[in-house]
Amino acid sequence: MRIILLGPPGAGKGTQANLISEQFHIPMISTGNMLRAAVAAKSSLGLKVKAVMDAGKLVSDDIIIALIEERVAKPDCEPGFLLDGFPRTIPQAEALDDVNLSIDYVIEIQVDDEVIVKRLSGRRVAPTSGHVYHVHYNPPKMEGLDDETGERLVHRDDDTEEVIRKRLSVYHEQTEPLILFYEQMMQTIGHPQCIKIDGTQSVHDIQIELARLLKEEKG
Repeated sequence: MRIILLGPPGAGKGTQANLISEQFHIPMISTGNMLRAAVAAKSSLGLKVKAVMDAGKLVSDDIIIALIEERVAKPDCEPGFLLDGFPRTIPQAEALDDVNLSIDYVIEIQVDDEVIVKRLSGRRVAPTSGHVYHVHYNPPKMEGLDDETGERLVHRDDDTEEVIRKRLSVYHEQTEPLILFYEQMMQTIGHPQCIKIDGTQSVHDIQIELARLLKEEKG
């Protein structure tokens, strides 16, 4: 069960990725975690990654693909894995295909832009305690104040509507085309199976629906 999870920022991919990983006993492979682990291990790839990062440059797709190949060869990936944060572009997806890293399922969590903006722009955070609130869905007892410490809640810079819409624009331009890419691949060679799910449902309902769909696809 090799899975890619797609969807706009704020769609709930991280939450569902963790739940799928736990339910189906497959590791969630984060490119960020892999890069940090490679640097810490001081492997040959890790040294290349460190040199690139130290120079303030972005790690190339070739290096990330090599790290993914190295990671999925480990025994815990035999039952499958879930890729977190990769691929983000069609060239990255093509690179995965070029090294014969076949994907079984591509799951798209669908949420309208306006819902995403409402979700993310309404977040408020308590700087000291780290508690997260939402002006609509999970408001504090006293407006603008943390329930436990009483400290004033802040609206993070990356939760402003302007920043959220920029992130959504990048998603639509760079990552959303992957959905059509994988649908065309499914029509041509029969895999991966492409699953669409309504991301406006509750976390629990999405989890149940995904579990049912994945079990049905597995047979």
